[in-house]
Amino acid sequence: MIQPFHFAIPVQNLEICSAFYKDVLNCEEGRSTEDWVDFNFFGHQLVIHQKEDFKAVRISNPVDGYDVPVPHFGVVLSWEDWHSLAARLKTKNTKFEIAPCIRFQGKVGEQATMFFKDPENNALEFKAFKDIKQLFAK
Repeated sequence: MIQPFHFAIPVQNLEICSAFYKDVLNCEEGRSTEDWVDFNFFGHQLVIHQKEDFKAVRISNPVDGYDVPVPHFGVVLSWEDWHSLAARLKTKNTKFEIAPCIRFQGKVGEQATMFFKDPENNALEFKAFKDIKQLFAK
């Protein structure tokens, strides 16, 4: 069994970011205070911490013809769940950094992927593999 992962990110506006993770990504809210909120992020714990002077600085790295935002975080979903999420995000008019697509077609590690940002400019990637054995394949 894969163990849940914990990660925390800074945000300036806790209310706006909380709404994004709840309403757009359908993450269930856990514990919270005035300064932070826990979410069930697809089986992992995400904590958003209010940091009023936070300014996200983004760079990118070329990967398979795309400018991949770094740093970024996200999860690997099942093929079906990834397609459902991509469709839902499109109906919510999500601005994609990298629109839902298949990368590394016909190569080791072929995957469905998409990148977008939360309201605080934190980059997220969601990916899926038809064959999950390709996740760490060389």
